[in-house]
Amino acid sequence: MGRLGLAWAAVAGAGLLALPASAAQAPMLPMGETEQAHPALPPILTLRDRAKVIDAILADRLDTVIPRLMREQKTDMWVLVAREYLEDPVVATMLNADSLRARRRTILVFHDPGEGKPVERLTVSRYGMGGLFKAAWNPDTQPDQWKALAELIAARNPKAIAVNTSSLTAFGDGMTASQSAEMLAALSPELRTRIVSGEALSVGWLETRTPMEMKLYPGIVRLAHAILAEGFSDATIKPGVTTAADVVWFYRERMARLGIDTWFHPSVGIQRQGAKEMLEGEVVIQKGDLLWCDFGITYLRLNTDTQHLAYVLKDGETQAPAGLRAGLAAANRVQDALLSSFRIGATGNEVLAAARSKALAQGLKPSIYSHPLGYHGHAAGPAIGFWDNQNADPRGSFRVHADTAWSIELSATAPVPEWGGQDVVFRAEEDAFYDGTQVRFLDGRQTALTLIGAR
Repeated sequence: MGRLGLAWAAVAGAGLLALPASAAQAPMLPMGETEQAHPALPPILTLRDRAKVIDAILADRLDTVIPRLMREQKTDMWVLVAREYLEDPVVATMLNADSLRARRRTILVFHDPGEGKPVERLTVSRYGMGGLFKAAWNPDTQPDQWKALAELIAARNPKAIAVNTSSLTAFGDGMTASQSAEMLAALSPELRTRIVSGEALSVGWLETRTPMEMKLYPGIVRLAHAILAEGFSDATIKPGVTTAADVVWFYRERMARLGIDTWFHPSVGIQRQGAKEMLEGEVVIQKGDLLWCDFGITYLRLNTDTQHLAYVLKDGETQAPAGLRAGLAAANRVQDALLSSFRIGATGNEVLAAARSKALAQGLKPSIYSHPLGYHGHAAGPAIGFWDNQNADPRGSFRVHADTAWSIELSATAPVPEWGGQDVVFRAEEDAFYDGTQVRFLDGRQTALTLIGAR
């Protein structure tokens, strides 16, 4: 059972995992190992209905994730500070759907009074937060916001006051220098000694995926897969005419028309017999090319990250050359090596070393650069390798936890006999969930090259 364990079961038993009625239109699919080649586009919620889903998920997370994290970290107070247009990465995920930005200076306070009592959620701000935080500042009574915060903290007399400072991860480093100085100046000397880093709280909050989120995540990935397949299709790609850049901008335009966001500009590249490097930009796609795409969306605040491969059939061909098919199979074997190496409590560096050892023992040439996925594309948690560093890295020192989502991103390099033995990099990336026992793909993985020109 995952980190939320029995608490999740209790929430489910109380009926609190039910999404609002509008979510019935959202794509809710089971996780599966088989990926559809050309999936149908799932229904897309209106912005109003998306807001209902986002707020329901946020309320559930605040009720379940926050108390567990604070008690796990033995921290009885967590203070988060953000300014408009300079939001702490954590605060940005705690804003209700109607609050697109922090207002002026937004200060959020979580306080655990102990003895099994509910965690207080307070905002030392001029404005409320969608009913999710209780307003705890009256400027007419105390005009100084920092003094109001100091008075609130002193009244609760916490043993530890976590603030978001971290030298290792941006996700735990949201407290700016000026705001830290002003907060410390307002606190008593005794309270200043109780300041601790909120790094573990920040990472834990961001990396944890809840049952309510996981009802929706496979369908969100299906939505991304459906859009990706539209680009890698005969309808979009005309060999001898379409450029790699044309496909990139097809994706951007398609997402814009659907009202879907992205967290990065898509990439489309061409690997071609005789070409030493990946071809991109205004290069025209030709028959016999191996196409690569890196594509992701942001929907209901969750992100996807997928890399797929397609082959442009030559005249008379009905399938890709055997060497290209074998290259994708090699990448699948590297995936298997990585999936079998996840272990609760292991660092990202340890998972990387174990996976590489397994892949190399099979005669594969792997490069592993996987990362957590969730409220950010390159999300909070342990990195598992980097494309330019296959050794231990400080960013891989965080430990793997259950109930986390992942981008299983990697490649295998293999010679292609039909291309004169040319080495080709077969890149693969699929989204997955680790429940503490196994890693499962959210909407399957690519095991066969997409074929352009088959119809």
